[in-house]
Amino acid sequence: MNTINWIDRLTPPGMKKIFAKRDTPENLWVKCPLSGEMVFQEDLAAAQFVTPAGHHMRINAATRFKLIFDDGAFERIEIPAVVADPLKFRDDKKYTDRIKAARAKTGDDDATSAGIGKIDGAEAVVFVQDFAFMGGSLGMAAGEGFIAAAEAALQRELPLVAFIASGGARMQEGALSLMQMPRTTLLVNELNAASLPYVVVLTDPTSGGVTASYAMLGDVHLAEPRALICFSGPRVIEQTIREKLPEGAQRSEYLLEKGMVDAVVDRRGLKAYLANLLSLLGASAAA
Repeated sequence: MNTINWIDRLTPPGMKKIFAKRDTPENLWVKCPLSGEMVFQEDLAAAQFVTPAGHHMRINAATRFKLIFDDGAFERIEIPAVVADPLKFRDDKKYTDRIKAARAKTGDDDATSAGIGKIDGAEAVVFVQDFAFMGGSLGMAAGEGFIAAAEAALQRELPLVAFIASGGARMQEGALSLMQMPRTTLLVNELNAASLPYVVVLTDPTSGGVTASYAMLGDVHLAEPRALICFSGPRVIEQTIREKLPEGAQRSEYLLEKGMVDAVVDRRGLKAYLANLLSLLGASAAA
């Protein structure tokens, strides 16, 4: 039996093109994780990816640079290449395949990027971690990214601003990943010795070995609202101690209350806040 719709038989070919189904972008609307409200993508971008309910969506390195640097203009810092798969690691997928997939998804070589530009006129080096690239995990490439950013700050005698987003060390690189913790810490010490400001902006989420190293060694620690900031996540802790954590524990506001961060700053006012802070820290260093 011929199952072709009788309307299709009677409709001239030219008419089919006119009434053809239009493709609708899949990301036209975004659901706010906090309120459940559907937000129009263009409105979200105009609000620096902060929803009407105040939830700060995760953003990639390119967006961060565009938002933080004047006119989005900056000089990219080249990050040295590293061995792609030093341990020939494989779980249910090859590590090399995971890297390829992450590169295709994000357009970046690894989880970190760095650049030099002006923040409301104040020149600075900016280091960014992208959680979309394998959870912003700290491996050899990410370690080299931080070191390259810190060395550029030292060479040009500029402050370093680090935007952190990470799930911790990259397990596929084993001990080589853990070695990045002391390596990056040494560069923070060099910045301190040179009296160059090091400002950390903690975003959602910041955890694991990154929290245990350069993420918590800044001269000033800022945080975006409701960002998860911890070493071990709440589920792991609750399973270990067999108790429920207090409401909002390990979030930015809770850490501010406990003295772990210096300020919780809305992304929409962060650029001006940083410019003012860098000005004050620069004046302090000069004195």
